[in-house]
Amino acid sequence: MAALETMAFISNGVSIFTYFYGYMNFSLTKSATSLTNFMGTAFLLPLFGGFISDTYLSRFKTCLIFGCLEIMGFVLLAVQAHFKQRRPFPCKDVAPSATSHCESPTRSQEAILFTGLYLVALGTGGIKAALPSLGAEQFDEQDSREATSLSSFFNWYMFSLTFGAMLGVTFVVWISSNLGWDWAFGVCAVAVAMGILFLSMGLSIYRNYLPKGSPLVRTIQVFVAAIRKWRLPLPDMAGELHEVHDKEAAQNQILQRTYQFKCLDHAAIITAEDGPVLSAVSGSWKLCTITQIEETKILVRMLPIILSTVFMNTCLAQLQTFSIQQSTTMNRKIGNFEVPGSSVPVIPLLFMFILLPIYDKVFIPVARKLTGIPTGITQLQRVGVGLVLSAISMAVSGVIETRRKNVAIEHGMVDSPGPLPISVFWLGIQYAIFGMADMFTLAGMLDFFYSESSSGMKSLGTAISWCSLAFGYFTSTVVVSVVNKVSKGWLGSNNLNRDRLEYFYWLLAGVSVLNFGMYLVCARWYKYKMVQEEKSRWDHVEESINVSVGKDATP
Repeated sequence: MAALETMAFISNGVSIFTYFYGYMNFSLTKSATSLTNFMGTAFLLPLFGGFISDTYLSRFKTCLIFGCLEIMGFVLLAVQAHFKQRRPFPCKDVAPSATSHCESPTRSQEAILFTGLYLVALGTGGIKAALPSLGAEQFDEQDSREATSLSSFFNWYMFSLTFGAMLGVTFVVWISSNLGWDWAFGVCAVAVAMGILFLSMGLSIYRNYLPKGSPLVRTIQVFVAAIRKWRLPLPDMAGELHEVHDKEAAQNQILQRTYQFKCLDHAAIITAEDGPVLSAVSGSWKLCTITQIEETKILVRMLPIILSTVFMNTCLAQLQTFSIQQSTTMNRKIGNFEVPGSSVPVIPLLFMFILLPIYDKVFIPVARKLTGIPTGITQLQRVGVGLVLSAISMAVSGVIETRRKNVAIEHGMVDSPGPLPISVFWLGIQYAIFGMADMFTLAGMLDFFYSESSSGMKSLGTAISWCSLAFGYFTSTVVVSVVNKVSKGWLGSNNLNRDRLEYFYWLLAGVSVLNFGMYLVCARWYKYKMVQEEKSRWDHVEESINVSVGKDATP
């Protein structure tokens, strides 16, 4: 399911810029911002999908329903691409200096386009929230052998995403370039439908998670209860705060108290008025359990980690917009075969496809022996490596763009629409480095946010990891606009040979270095969750008696 859905989604993520620019006649800047807004929304909507999955539906049902929405979106896009009266006359072969004379799309044509696109975004958002959690919950975190396999699962989940993306940027992009966009969108719809079919085949053997109520409501309850009791003195002993230890309670995990954000602990202070809600498992608006408070603290602690990884995905957005446009100005031939510009991202995917099994089967076992950590290195260390590689990728991108422009000047082809005499595989260097960065960062974040989330908010935790990509794409839109305005035209024309894209890449590299420094501070500050071993209510009664009469007292 992951591979087929990713094939459909990523193929459009890397190539629909060309559809906007060459077939819908958007300007270069509008094409870039339309793509980043679409991708940003697609990676923000997992929050909605995670909420639905954790609160109302099982993860399997969430994948099924949102998959059908994604199919509807692709069908609508295919219909528009097929019927010429539903889109403007394409302007893809016009010289860059003459694009201002192209026919613009009407409002109704744009409405059809964006309705289809955002149905796809909604569908993929729900799948991205529920599908990783559905797979990960097949492993018991309380079993040491299965817990070790959980980290490996995310590596192989990433491998599946990579395989699907490779098919998308080669097979589906080839279809859009040679058979037409209507065929490409149709293939995407069929791929998602097949993914749903394959997912359904395992329904009888899945471990199914039952929703236990909204994690967002539980979080708000903590803040409300803490505000109500903020004047009460906070006990020093965690045992004096409210917790439900009953084995029959609907909690799979009991979280130990941590001492960050102690102000929230006021929500667990027991008063005389709290008698009717003392047995409540999910908390109330007056009294919450320590576990519920720790769930809230986890969400708060995750925010700085999310924010410090956003800028890497702002850089990723440039590889899906401006770098794709760069590829259309370069020589893309291998013998008699011409590589579609939108297929260039297959280079980092190929690196990831090769390196992920090596990472899982070679690096992790060796690192595990050296560090004693089951995953070889911690999830936050893995994310940090990816941030460093992304900064290097942006610096290299600036060097390669300088080389490309010099070739255009040397051959007098600055205003020529034809391909420059420089191989498109020069772009493979920056793509390869960023592919390694993505391998470390995305899988590390999925593992981190799933593992750190409590049992009642796993889908939401997975959704949070995708939000970094969403904010990165939205930030890209702002960054492009601001840089273009402040620089007075670095990215202002529809001709990359006259723009200053290399300056923009170097600016991103510099900011990425500063962002890595911010990430180091956030990662050192983060406190991992601590799970308390489950005990029966009689164990806790015995502990209370021991505390009262003393361990050395004679019966």
